[in-house]
Amino acid sequence: MEFTVSSAELLKGVMNVSKAIPAKTSLPILENFLFVLGEGSLTITASDQELTLRTSVPVEVKDGGSIAVPARQIIDLLKALPDQPLKIQTKGDSTFECIWNNGNSSLPFFPANDYPEIKTVGEGAERVVFPAQTLADGIGGTIYATADDEMRPNMNGIYFDIDTASTTLVASDSHKLICYTTDDVQAVQKSSFILHKKPAAVLRSLVDRGEGEVEVLFDGANVVFNYGSTMMVCRLIVGKYPKYRDVIPQNNSNVLRIDRVQLLNTVRRVSVCANKASNHVKFNLAPGQLEITAQDLGFALAAYEKLECDYSGDELAIGFKSSFLVEILSNMSCETLVMKFMDARRAALIIPSEEEASTEKICGILMPIMIS
Repeated sequence: MEFTVSSAELLKGVMNVSKAIPAKTSLPILENFLFVLGEGSLTITASDQELTLRTSVPVEVKDGGSIAVPARQIIDLLKALPDQPLKIQTKGDSTFECIWNNGNSSLPFFPANDYPEIKTVGEGAERVVFPAQTLADGIGGTIYATADDEMRPNMNGIYFDIDTASTTLVASDSHKLICYTTDDVQAVQKSSFILHKKPAAVLRSLVDRGEGEVEVLFDGANVVFNYGSTMMVCRLIVGKYPKYRDVIPQNNSNVLRIDRVQLLNTVRRVSVCANKASNHVKFNLAPGQLEITAQDLGFALAAYEKLECDYSGDELAIGFKSSFLVEILSNMSCETLVMKFMDARRAALIIPSEEEASTEKICGILMPIMIS
């Protein structure tokens, strides 16, 4: 094997796939990148057998072949090199050389045949196409609401509910539920899958602020995301996602309209004095007025703040876990939001104002905390 490549291009390639290198593994070969030379390109693969990332970089090929190279050492070397042509060639059966303008290094390699076969989707896989930014926004807007529940692994990921008219990404930890709906993604027939939060976070970093489209292929076990020269393959969470539409409140008649940033900043200020165990704040709602309070009797802490607002409905006192509310408000981008309540014991619906509903695609549901 022998080829020449830009050191900066090679560094970019290995960094794109490095998130799939496992921190700990019982299979040492997975601590390596798989290098495979093709027609004018080098394909780089990294995998922990749950998540696989693959990309390609342009190279000048002199002698083809494939090897597995140690990930940590090649990354450290490339980071220390300024951008310049880098010649890589195997030397014997176990060593390869990296040769640059005024120096070189020798590193070990391992047979490519030792690298495990990467499982992908079957022939009858479903296919949809996402605009890259839509996919990044959908994951970013929902991933924080996923659960860490060993008993219900289906709640530990993002549910992709793909329909013929629109697609909804859903995440919930049973305290809060977030939906991101877009009309940019449609399918020939209704389908769905659950993507675990770890590969979802990796996928978001790959496509965030990107242009173009992401091709998604999936079957009952695996999903493949193709974006430019990069491919991501991962196992899906097997299980049935709850009927999330059934829990979205439809008849909450007490309606609060308020500036999102103003509410967010107020909750942050008041929650400084909240009890650290419950972390809850209390909303006292009356026509034209919202009072937010928090207290920790054990440490003689208390705070309150009054806000003018547009509220129509019955006088209401309701409590929320402030950290959950801050997460939801922080991940919305609308200027004015609407909170709809039924009573102090049932979930509140958080949506953008009617004027911004067409551009703000996120809605949230937050369960209240019982207050004395």
